[in-house]
Amino acid sequence: MSQSGVYRPQSQAEWIKALDELPSTPDRIPSFFFGHGSPALAFPKDAIVPGPMGALLGYAGPSGPLATFLGDFGPALLKKYKPKGIVVFSAHWETMGERLVTDYGDENPVLMDYYGFMPALYELKFKSKGSKQLSERVVNLYKQAGQSARLSPKLESRGEDGRGFNGPGLDHGVFVPFRIMFGEEFLDVPVVQVSIDESLDPEKNWALGKAVSKLREEGILILSGGLTIHNLRDMPSFNPEYAKPTHKAFDDAVFEAMGVEDPAARKKAMFELLKHEGLRASHPREEHFVPVYPAAGAGEEGKSKIVCGLYGAPAVAFGL
Repeated sequence: MSQSGVYRPQSQAEWIKALDELPSTPDRIPSFFFGHGSPALAFPKDAIVPGPMGALLGYAGPSGPLATFLGDFGPALLKKYKPKGIVVFSAHWETMGERLVTDYGDENPVLMDYYGFMPALYELKFKSKGSKQLSERVVNLYKQAGQSARLSPKLESRGEDGRGFNGPGLDHGVFVPFRIMFGEEFLDVPVVQVSIDESLDPEKNWALGKAVSKLREEGILILSGGLTIHNLRDMPSFNPEYAKPTHKAFDDAVFEAMGVEDPAARKKAMFELLKHEGLRASHPREEHFVPVYPAAGAGEEGKSKIVCGLYGAPAVAFGL
C-alpha cells in the first residue's frame, strides 16, 4: 500500500498475482507504462561498483526487484496477449513536433546511448526485428489524427536528444529492459519504436498514445518506458531506503493518480502531477516521467490496474 491507500504489488508473489488477474484480451490488448530502469540492470552480477552507483545496485541492479519484475513481466505479456507486434515509446527518444517511427527492417540496431560504464556494457546484445508494415501503419494513424509523422530508416541518425549520442537504433530505455523481458534474441515479435514529443507537454504526449490506440485491437502491444523518480543529481533518490520524503510523496501521488478508476478523473489527476511540489526534486527535467502519458492516452477509455508497485518503477495497465 502507498500512504494514499492505493494497492502496490511490491513482492514477486504480489505482482505475479496482479499479472495473472489481467484480462486475457488479445483482441484489445491493454497499453502499459513500465519502469525501464537504467544501464545498471545490465551490470554483471558479480560487478564491484564503488560510489553512489554501487550503493544503488541492490535495488536497481541485475539482482534487484525491478530486474526480477521485468523477468516476470515480459513472459506474462507474451503468454496472455500473444502480440503480433510491439510499439514502444521511451524516455530516451524525443523529437519536436514530428513523430519519427523506426523502419529498421530485419534487424533492429541498438544505440548504446550512455557513457562512462564498464566495457561489458558496450558488448550487450539484443537481437530483434522491425516491421515495415507495422511502422507504416503507425505513421498512417498519426497522419489520420492530424499529426506529422514519418519513417526513420537505419541510415538516419536519431539525433542527439541533448545527450550527445548519434546513430540509429533502439535506445537503452528499450533494449536494456527488453533483454530481461524477452531474452537477448527476440525475433518472434517485431519491435517498432516511436519518439515522444520533445515539448514534454502532457497533452501532446497523451495524444501520441491516443492516436495509435486502434493498434490495441489489431494485436499490437503498446509499451511506454520511463521512471517516476529520476534525478541523477541526487542518486540516493533512486532507492527507497535512502530517498527523501519529498521523493516518496511524489511517488505516492503518481500511483494514486494512475489508479483512479474513472477515465476522465484519472486524466485530470495525472495532469495535476506536474504541479506537485515533489516533481522538480524527482525530475529536474520531466523526460523520464512524460512516458506515462502515451501509455495512458493509448488506454484512455476503461480502467487502469497497477501490476507492479515498486518505488520509482511502476508498471500500470491502461484500457482494461
